[in-house]
Parts: sequence; C-alpha cells; structure tokens
Amino acid sequence: MSASTAIGMVGESLRNFLDDEMLITPNVNVTLLAPDEPGGTRRINLFLYKVEQNAFLRNMDWQVSRTDPTRLTPPPLSLNLHYLMTAYALNDSHTGNTTAHEILGDAMRVFHDRPIVPDTYLVAGLNDAREQLKISQSHVDLDELSKIWTTFSEPFRLSVVYEVSVVQLDQAPDIERALPTRVSEIGVPDVGAPFSPPSVDEMAPLSGAPGTVLTFSGSNLSGWRAYVRIFGQLILDGQEIADDSFDATIPAGLPQGFHQIRVDISRLHRKTFFFEVTA
Repeated sequence: MSASTAIGMVGESLRNFLDDEMLITPNVNVTLLAPDEPGGTRRINLFLYKVEQNAFLRNMDWQVSRTDPTRLTPPPLSLNLHYLMTAYALNDSHTGNTTAHEILGDAMRVFHDRPIVPDTYLVAGLNDAREQLKISQSHVDLDELSKIWTTFSEPFRLSVVYEVSVVQLDQAPDIERALPTRVSEIGVPDVGAPFSPPSVDEMAPLSGAPGTVLTFSGSNLSGWRAYVRIFGQLILDGQEIADDSFDATIPAGLPQGFHQIRVDISRLHRKTFFFEVTA
C-alpha cells in the first residue's frame, strides 16, 4: 500500500538511486530543491514541478482488499510525477559549463540504464506498492522549459525532464465497504436429460417395386412425428408414431435405380437410407 505521503517518498527514493549509482568523481550531492534554492555548487538536483493523474488507471474499479477478502477498497489515486533534472557546478574560465554537463550526463545514464527504480533504493513506505516506479524521459521543447524557468529567480540552466509513474495513493480505510454476498449455497447440481432422444436404426426392405411398403424401426420413437422424403417427394408428413416403428409407401412413377430416402423425426433425429426401385 502507498500512504498519502508517497509523493515525498518517491523523491527520496530517486535521491537514493542517483546518490548510489552515479560514478562521476569527485562525488556530487543529490538534492530535491527548487532550482533557485541554494544547495551547493556541485550537485544534481531533481525538482518536482508537475503532478497529474494517470489517464490509464483513473477509471479502475473497486478491488478486493489485500488484507481482508471480505472488504472492497476504492481504487487508489494513480499519479504521474514530472521532475526537472538540473546539474550545478562552478563555471570554468575556459570550458564554461562542461563540468555541469558531465554531471548531467552521468545522472541521465543512471536513469537510462535502470528505468525501473530497484527495490533496494525504495524507502520503507513504498516496499509494498502495487506498481513499480518507472522512469522515462519526457520530450519538452525549449519554449516550455523557458516558461518553467521564468518562475525562478535563477537564470536558465540546461535541464532534462523525467516522468515517474505510477505512484498510487490509497484511499482512507473508512471508505472501504463490505463485499456483497454472491454465493448463497455450494453444492452439486442434479443434471439429467429430460427425455431419451429418438433414433431410427433400420429400414426394410431395401429394394422393391413402386408401392412397396417400407418399415422403419428404432428406439424411443413413440410419441414423435415422422417425415419421410424420396426423390424430393414427401411421402410421410408428420405422422405420429405409436411405437418404435412406422411405415411409408414407395410412390408410383419412380424410375428404376437407387434413391435416397431421408427420414426426419420431429427435427430431433435425421437418417438417410438407400432404396433400389426395381421393375
């Protein structure tokens, strides 16, 4: 969880990160001051100049509490933090701001090499945070940088802007609510088929002259209706079946040869047979 003081904790964690990972010699101080506040002549400074709500996480739904599964917690306030990174060093009479540029480059290398703040540098209040702290350089044009610097008493210095996301501030515990009951009873349902499906298994005879009576037999046919077609002609139209067999007659006028006989039982079962019409 992240307390409402997490914004300050992020600044402390970034300071720990840079202070331990920068390699430039001699060592430089890492400060979290406004650019016009005194903090030493050789240092790298991080100034938090903008805080905005994370657009992607702002519409999160309520979540089950990590400490009490019977409670729902409101979504945390998810923030992106924008820092102005500025390097300070005494100017050289010949090389000017070169030393400050070297300090700035080393600090940028640290954030580029490890864009996620390692857990070892997080202050204690962030150890259980849901999200990692990701660092990314933001593109800010010179005009916007100049507008930021006009608010300070110091003249413009070369600076780089970084975005740190996501910082989440948990809501107060009294906003939590009980998880509504969703399951009233646990058991094994009794599932059974409402009926035994009909099935036509045999047709006899398999050949004969027009006028031959065909007998279809099977199982679970009683009470259903039979539809029989041959040569595109409906020869049994929805006759109710009394038992497990029913009859149909081969119509006159069929040419000699083999014909398909399609049987349909109440749109639940279909079967195709072949009947040979003889002279």
